[in-house]
Amino acid sequence: QLQLVESGGGLVQPGGSLRLSCEASGPIFSIFAMGWYRQAPGKERELVALKPNSGSTNYADAVRDRFFISRDNAKNTVYLQMNNLKSEDTAVYYCLARGFLDSERRAYENDFWGQGTQVTVSS
Repeated sequence: QLQLVESGGGLVQPGGSLRLSCEASGPIFSIFAMGWYRQAPGKERELVALKPNSGSTNYADAVRDRFFISRDNAKNTVYLQMNNLKSEDTAVYYCLARGFLDSERRAYENDFWGQGTQVTVSS
């Protein structure tokens, strides 16, 4: 139905920046919400940022004012600009697409996940 492919992870020093990208493919007319979650070793997956088609963008308190999410709906792509990275930001980052309309305007309410991309913040 809908596939997500992330890119842009890697190793960065504390204080540095990275930009993650996630492109959705499939018979898509529109995606209701796209965002990012992360999972650090030994911890549960947690919300980083979620941007719906309408309404407010939601950021985790830990990343507010450092991370910025944006979408290019024409490309079915979501981005995460991460600035002033800290060691506690180290995690696997997962892209999420929350529901979509396909090319025949049928609605799917499921969550779709990417495969994850590793972000490591270390000196």
